[in-house]
Amino acid sequence: MNISIVRPGELGDSERSRWRALQKADPSLDNPFLSVEFAVAMDRLRDYVRVAVVHDGDSIAGFFPYERHSFGIGKPLGGFLTTCHGLISAPELKIDTKALLRAAKLSVFDFDHMVAGQPTFAAFETDVRPAPIMDLTAGFDSWLEQVKANSPKNLKTVRYKERKLGREQGQLRFEYASPDPAVLRTLLNWKSDQYRRTGRVDRFAQPWIVELIDLMHAERSDDFAGVLTMLYAGDVPVAGHFGLRTATTLVGWFPAYDTEFARYSPGIVHHLQMAEHAAKAGLHAVDMGKGGKEYKDWLKSGVLYVAEGRVSRPSATAAVHWIGRTPVNKARTIVLARPSLYKVADRVLKGFGRVRTTLQSDSPPDTVVKEPSGAR
Repeated sequence: MNISIVRPGELGDSERSRWRALQKADPSLDNPFLSVEFAVAMDRLRDYVRVAVVHDGDSIAGFFPYERHSFGIGKPLGGFLTTCHGLISAPELKIDTKALLRAAKLSVFDFDHMVAGQPTFAAFETDVRPAPIMDLTAGFDSWLEQVKANSPKNLKTVRYKERKLGREQGQLRFEYASPDPAVLRTLLNWKSDQYRRTGRVDRFAQPWIVELIDLMHAERSDDFAGVLTMLYAGDVPVAGHFGLRTATTLVGWFPAYDTEFARYSPGIVHHLQMAEHAAKAGLHAVDMGKGGKEYKDWLKSGVLYVAEGRVSRPSATAAVHWIGRTPVNKARTIVLARPSLYKVADRVLKGFGRVRTTLQSDSPPDTVVKEPSGAR
């Protein structure tokens, strides 16, 4: 095998077609973050994006998109923004991992949402976690029966709040795949407010991330698209979501709601309606991503598996990277895997968010309240 390194934007039409064909041939790769369109968009915005093209004789056997940072530090494409990464190839393909790193000029590659069980990386997996999905292959009604079985009380409560929202605030209307950029801005403003309230760093304070979302929102093809959904009460937007889809899978990315309507649980009401419209649109699954909120356990009707791990070549850079990153990764994994710890961490971050909001409101207009390093 021969490995060449290019930027995704340099791939020709035949190479992009080959990427799509390999992705469609393996159900475990049915995730838009593994699509060539996402790699090309990232390449337009960030200089460190690369793809290793694996040649087997005259044919292309696989593609490995990644980020190459200073000192040969390798990261998954999209890093903290994404919920899945891996090698796009036939399921049985196994590449010499150290040779792959040499060709990519990487000292180390750290992953935390790798498609589990890929032969090239399986030996380097240190932890495998479930990512809950809404399985819609048997239709919306079948999925809803599973949700009811998971917790009849929760479903009854949400349906009651849904009716109450419509009765008190105006007839409910759901818009699927909205093309309106103004609606997208409403959603992103809600999400920024949520980040600040809960003590997280506002991702949309980085202009390139907003530009990436705009690029994704403009994508409209059978195999890949950005999907903006919005729930309205009367003419007022109350909850929405922006995610990416392949031909059959929608991946959760940025859900948010207007806190003025929090008493109606609009986020969960929105998710129920989003599942119904996704099923009508012919999608087979909504991937909610690993870890996080309890509502995922209630809404799930299946799981996928993603892995954490690390590949390195002997070097001083790899050693320093291990010292700096491994304890942090292990701590994050432990917190996400234990609901009790996640709740404590969430409360601490929300407390910080309240303090930060107070400081910002009390500060003179030209005063900047800095984020603590490492805040997520």
